[in-house]
Amino acid sequence: MARSPAAVRVWDLPLRVFHWALVLCIIGSLVSITIGGNWMAWHMRFGYCILALMLFRVVWGFVGSRYARFGDFLSGPANIVRYLRGAPEARASAGHNPLGSLSVVAMIVLLLAQATMGLFANDDVFTEGPLVKFISKETSDAITGWHHLNGFVICVLIVLHLAAIAFYRFARGQRLVRAMVGGDKRAGSDGLDAVSIPAAADDGAGTRIRGLVVFALCAALVWWIVTR
Repeated sequence: MARSPAAVRVWDLPLRVFHWALVLCIIGSLVSITIGGNWMAWHMRFGYCILALMLFRVVWGFVGSRYARFGDFLSGPANIVRYLRGAPEARASAGHNPLGSLSVVAMIVLLLAQATMGLFANDDVFTEGPLVKFISKETSDAITGWHHLNGFVICVLIVLHLAAIAFYRFARGQRLVRAMVGGDKRAGSDGLDAVSIPAAADDGAGTRIRGLVVFALCAALVWWIVTR
């Protein structure tokens, strides 16, 4: 079925696949660490996948389609303040509003740090990260403590993220989940101006092939790291 003329492609397919793969990996990571025991091996595998995904997101922030790029949606403090005050001159991307951009950056930094720390962490029983052999036991224990603390912070951020999605859905009528599934936002709703409709993001074969290549390289890098 053809998209509505008022629909604008905002999220390219590589970014959407990244997003939902990350959701599944985070759920798998939380479930496996809660169960423990033999499931710790799966916790580590999910961590490797998260690391590859986060590396992909960092690179995609520079070479992805228009609204996936950091240069499009990152805002300075002044613009964020203008947005919070409801000032009409506040600049907002079709992808993320200035406040949402903070959430994106925070999630990238925290998840990238979490997955990296997991490479050096241990559970004091029989599971340890693949890079523990390169550091002392005391250093590994310290990193493990930070890993646990950062995991709690990430859970809080996820709850706030879900609350924001619910707020924009029921208070603003913006269906953010629908946009991240299909890739499109509707002009006149979903935070898009019906008068000044933004240009669509490139989501053609070239973008999708580039995304596949970038992720393959990131996954290969993670594989090289964990098999050293």
